[in-house]
Amino acid sequence: MKKPAGFVKSFLKWIIIAGIVGIISGVVGTAFRAAVEYANVIWAGHTWLVFLLPVGGLVIAGLYSVAGMTTGAGTDRIIGSVRTETDIPVRMGPLIFISTAITHLLGGSAGREGAALQLGGSIGTHVGRLFRLDEKDMSLIVLAGMSGVFSALFGTPLTAVFFALEVISVGVIYYVGLVPCLVSALTAYVISGVFGYGTEISFTYAIPEFTWLNIGRVVLLGLFCALLSILYIFMMDRTDDLFEKFFKNPFARIIAGALILIGLSFLFPSGNYNGSGMHVIFGAREGEADWWMFLVKILFTAVTIGCGFKGGEIVPTFFIGATMGCCAGSLIGLDPGFGAALGLVATFCGVINCPMASILLGIELFGAEGLIFFGIACSVSFMMSGYYGLYGSQKIMYSKTRAEYININAK
Repeated sequence: MKKPAGFVKSFLKWIIIAGIVGIISGVVGTAFRAAVEYANVIWAGHTWLVFLLPVGGLVIAGLYSVAGMTTGAGTDRIIGSVRTETDIPVRMGPLIFISTAITHLLGGSAGREGAALQLGGSIGTHVGRLFRLDEKDMSLIVLAGMSGVFSALFGTPLTAVFFALEVISVGVIYYVGLVPCLVSALTAYVISGVFGYGTEISFTYAIPEFTWLNIGRVVLLGLFCALLSILYIFMMDRTDDLFEKFFKNPFARIIAGALILIGLSFLFPSGNYNGSGMHVIFGAREGEADWWMFLVKILFTAVTIGCGFKGGEIVPTFFIGATMGCCAGSLIGLDPGFGAALGLVATFCGVINCPMASILLGIELFGAEGLIFFGIACSVSFMMSGYYGLYGSQKIMYSKTRAEYININAK
């Protein structure tokens, strides 16, 4: 049994090492957030840049080729490394930073959490090497790096912590990483605040009374979110498979995807589906969303990520969840803004299989007043989304329907 002095030593060790990771993650994450936001601003003022998507695609594919990596290397590799205790190439960080900025600059539909996890994993690996951590501690410092950059990007430190702890193995929370992840996330959050960044999304909405009727409405919306998450994951996976089937060469694949995106941008010239689409999420808060918007966003995102452009799937998840929740919520008798908030949080839960992180996301973005409803919607979405997940390397350790160890990969 470990003596008290051993716990103190471990605590101080993680305060120092995770604090360093948090400082670096805060600076890098803030710089990355600023770069992506600026790229979106430039594209919004110069939408003709979408015609340069083939050129940008070639640059991205070329960078990964020179680095000796495929464009498919990404978040799954980070998640898998924590479980298998394998090494993460430090070069993943700069690659995903540049590639995501190019994607957003040219109007690709992507998020940035994939970049956050890869940047964080790269930072954690580099710091771990400097301190010569063993394999077990390297896994923890990678989680700390993931938490730090996620926190800096989204301004949600507690969500960042539990996302890192939950996403690796569904049904098992790596509590041993709680202190290093929390130290890193809070440090990065403070640093991003120094540069004027905070929580990016915030809604005001009318919270319904806690009645059986409203509980039923929230349960129904949670079911819609589960179905939406399955559709989203299916489309992402199927599109990726189709690109790989018809275009074996990564350069040809990304050019083909770029041309499709240009065509889609002609069909939907509003620009709502290019880039992050944050303005659409805020519009959903006011009840301004059409029922088909989430379907078009899924198509844009599936093509963007499937052909090899970089970014992430979580901000698009916010988009499709908020727009669907706004429309469906108003149909079943909920305030559209509240429906958008519930839809965003519960769809996030359905695609990543992290209920605690999702409930905390609701609190950090929208306040604790709707906590019970967030819990209900996320619980329904978590169970009814089955064993689907955005990350193929994610392990579903325990059944969602009974107390049974199953140990399968997310579909």
